[in-house]
Amino acid sequence: MKEEYDFSTAKRGAVASSKGKTRITIMLDEDVIEAARERAESAGTGYQTLINNLLRQALISETAHNLSPAAQKRTRTVKPYANGITRSDVKDLEKRLAAMTEELHKMVDASRPGKAKASV
Repeated sequence: MKEEYDFSTAKRGAVASSKGKTRITIMLDEDVIEAARERAESAGTGYQTLINNLLRQALISETAHNLSPAAQKRTRTVKPYANGITRSDVKDLEKRLAAMTEELHKMVDASRPGKAKASV
């Protein structure tokens, strides 16, 4: 071990980079997190990985079944938000998140003892 190290060019940040991943902060219900942790533990994986996979499946399923919202007629010019994201992109994302939240709630309800499982 050296007696002195040079940190003059050091940068703060994650110890290991995750290519293809973006760190975000998201608020989820405690029971959703608990259900995800339990399911992830039984599957031998991490709960964040499980949530990522569930979201991916929901998006793929939506695409495969053509459940995406129909394009709306526009009467005004579309002005993009930051990074080219449009208002319609945000509204579409809100709808997708609502659908995924509903699916997560169904999973939580199904995993609770004493709760009747909802038939789909």
